[in-house]
Amino acid sequence: MKDETEKMKKSETRNPEDLKTRTKRFALKIIALYASLPKTTEAQVLGKQVLRSGTSVGAHYRESIRGRSNAEVVSKLEVGLQELEETRYWLELLAESGIMENERLSSLDQEADELTAIFVSCVRKIKGRSK
Repeated sequence: MKDETEKMKKSETRNPEDLKTRTKRFALKIIALYASLPKTTEAQVLGKQVLRSGTSVGAHYRESIRGRSNAEVVSKLEVGLQELEETRYWLELLAESGIMENERLSSLDQEADELTAIFVSCVRKIKGRSK
């Protein structure tokens, strides 16, 4: 399984189209999560936070593709990394507050972790080229 994940990461750092699809799929899963949340004030407040941060990851990645310089590309990817970390925080709060079962959130958390690893790899590769 780990080898398969590594192959996927390598493929996606070479093929922007794969990562565009993957970040969009992540956003769509976040949207589905938000739609399934209870209508309590607490759930909706946390849900809107995770909705905002989780759907912006793909937008920042897409912006990075059109970056005019390596510095701009890195900047957009790093903002995407910040949004991934924020998304993981809101997912943790949804689980630990008892609003949503951890099992329902674990695949999203895992995907956020894998996307983080891919974004970090991209940033390192670009920074390495710039030296």
